[in-house]
Amino acid sequence: MNLTQNTPSTLSRTGLWLGPLIAFLLITFTDLKPGEPAVTNTAAIALWMAIWWITEAVPLAATALLPVALFPLLGIMDGKTVAPLYFNHIIFLFIGGFLVALAMQHWQLHKRIALRLLLLFGGCPRCTLTGFMLATAFLSMWISNTATTMMMIPIAMAIVLKVEEQSDQQDTKFGTGIFLGVAYSASIGGLATLVGTPPNLSFARILTIHFPNAPEISFATWFAFALPLSVILLIVAGITISWLYNIRGRGTNLDIQMVRTQYAELGPMSFAEKIVLADFVSLALLWLTRKSITLGSWTLPGWSQLFENGAWINDGTVAIFMALLLFIIPSQNESKSRILNWKIASDLPWHIILLFGGGFALASGFKDSGLSMWCAQQLQGLGTIHPLILVAALCLMMTFLTELTSNTATAEMFLPILAALAVAVQVNPLLLMVPATLSCSCAFMLPVATPPNAIVFGTNRITMRDMARTGIILNLVGVVLVTATTWILGRVVLGIDLATMPDWAVLQ
Repeated sequence: MNLTQNTPSTLSRTGLWLGPLIAFLLITFTDLKPGEPAVTNTAAIALWMAIWWITEAVPLAATALLPVALFPLLGIMDGKTVAPLYFNHIIFLFIGGFLVALAMQHWQLHKRIALRLLLLFGGCPRCTLTGFMLATAFLSMWISNTATTMMMIPIAMAIVLKVEEQSDQQDTKFGTGIFLGVAYSASIGGLATLVGTPPNLSFARILTIHFPNAPEISFATWFAFALPLSVILLIVAGITISWLYNIRGRGTNLDIQMVRTQYAELGPMSFAEKIVLADFVSLALLWLTRKSITLGSWTLPGWSQLFENGAWINDGTVAIFMALLLFIIPSQNESKSRILNWKIASDLPWHIILLFGGGFALASGFKDSGLSMWCAQQLQGLGTIHPLILVAALCLMMTFLTELTSNTATAEMFLPILAALAVAVQVNPLLLMVPATLSCSCAFMLPVATPPNAIVFGTNRITMRDMARTGIILNLVGVVLVTATTWILGRVVLGIDLATMPDWAVLQ
């Protein structure tokens, strides 16, 4: 769902007064844990935030600020403790990564990469679809899926119109398949990296809030776990779209000369583009090799070990360092500007940063007030359900809930509860929190589910029926793949042992 609010709907107007009303009634007439009013008060604020997030009664970022005002007033947390939760190393990981992405967009490096991939895959219809999906997915691993989709749509529109002109078919299914491929690839690509989509970063921080002794989920760890899922889901999406919209290897071929012309119009790579590309590649390599990589008996030492205080270095440190370099290096163009300046950097999505902070504050409130422990006690009855069934049901619920709500807000509402549920049923918290996080990015049915869906729907080349019938297949496939990946690959990469509860998995 979009993160901005325009004309208030009936639902949003209802949510505006319903949220505080339910919070007031809960605080006034309920005592969840006698002698500890902070438990009830935190539950009330959590419900208030959930209602406002789901109904978008006010902008999502504004809802995220409720803990700053209400936690101190209701005796949940000190105001001096709440405020720093809105800026931490995960926030700086996002900021640093996004600054590099903004530099890529400003100097049109992302467009060069996309067009080059299209040229690489040739001109047959299925090859063109593959090229678009791979280009979109790759870019979405590193830059905003919204920005990626906005950049790919004009290219796709030009190619689709040309193909329709050549085939003399104004109602061809080729365009529908291409546009859906772009939308779905933008979401699927974001699964693979921590910076690819906001719920991934929310998970990494909320895990450390609830379980301070949990092993770090580094960029490399997440990449090793989620990349296979992203690749398989991308292949399934490509096959599904090709089958539903009859996009074959043979047929009216794309006039590849048009793509070649667009690529030629970019001219040779400028000095600034080369620097941004070098910075981007270096950033990815530094993220992947910061910590030691162990494969069986072989270990590749991480570069952070070269520093005396290497343990103090995190992915956020690396992201900010590489972004700062772009503020220093001159672009060597006529304006004599730096590669990155604050005018470019001012496009940072501060609403997402505040949304992150609100989720982290809510998670800390769950922990500090004792609400997490209370939830764990209430959920003990779910321990009789087989963990595999529990994970699958959880994926199904999160996938379809995200069709109607912001994926980031959904993750931040449910991850603290899932942390408590894991303790209650005595399973590794990663077994529940990881698939829930991934499922938040696997909503493909409705235009409001994700910004990429909304953007391609806005082209008026996609019908609701087409998106729904294609999306329902991918939603269900996503549930199966996320469950299987967590169950199988989670043991190898994340160290999830179904037989034992890890020592760090204790709510504090």
